[in-house]
Amino acid sequence: MDKIFLNDLNIDTIIGIYDWERETLQTLSFDLEMDWDIAKAAKSDDITDTLDYGAIATTIVSFVEASRYQLIETLAEDLCALLLKSYPIPKLKLTLSKPVALHGQNTARIVIERSK
Repeated sequence: MDKIFLNDLNIDTIIGIYDWERETLQTLSFDLEMDWDIAKAAKSDDITDTLDYGAIATTIVSFVEASRYQLIETLAEDLCALLLKSYPIPKLKLTLSKPVALHGQNTARIVIERSK
């Protein structure tokens, strides 16, 4: 199976369990790996024959900016469900990263894979 990647999609949103996180925008980073057979699009050179990753990015940005989750796990799960419902993606892998201050500047990262 071919893959389409959408990387380094950085979106500001409210996320977290602490009081200060509920009042401060944080930048989350999203990387997607989507299964897709690109043969038809490669032959036709027509956007309607492939995944419109611009539309997918717009969906992600709108969803994440409007969200107010406490956990990145819940955000990742709900975002994958939305993408699988809204687009003909057979399988996707989502990496979501959040800055954290544990011992200096660190990053919390989760990776989930979901399919139809």
